[in-house]
Amino acid sequence: MFETIMRQFLLERPGKKWTMSAWGEKLNASGEKIERRLEKAPDSERNRQTLSHIVGIELWGQSRLRVGLGEPFKEEEYDGYRPSRSRSWEQLKAEFRLARKKSVALAEALDDQQVDQFMPVKHNQYGMITLGAWLRYLDMHANLESKRIK
Repeated sequence: MFETIMRQFLLERPGKKWTMSAWGEKLNASGEKIERRLEKAPDSERNRQTLSHIVGIELWGQSRLRVGLGEPFKEEEYDGYRPSRSRSWEQLKAEFRLARKKSVALAEALDDQQVDQFMPVKHNQYGMITLGAWLRYLDMHANLESKRIK
């Protein structure tokens, strides 16, 4: 029940408001905001763990978005995408920058290829969500989780 409410009101409804290209712009802008927060934050175990989690979800979500570009769906958890916790703070910040750039590029590729943003792709927790909702999820997840970095 809770997943259904989350899917509808926090992912699908906002996911429909923007085109793929507009989501790319939003992801770029929010990525820059997160990067500014990261530059001000000190290196700490908690901050490294949080950023490692953010990067892992971003990369995992990209694998789901690539389904819209014709790649096969892989039933997997995000853990395999999460950078090692032994990575330095500087390495993790660079990995976030690169991951977000790839998310923006994916949104643009989906738009360029005129992929239906309402194409559903499975999310492990929320079930079938549209590509637009996936872009919303990546944006929302990184924004919320990055607020834990202090």
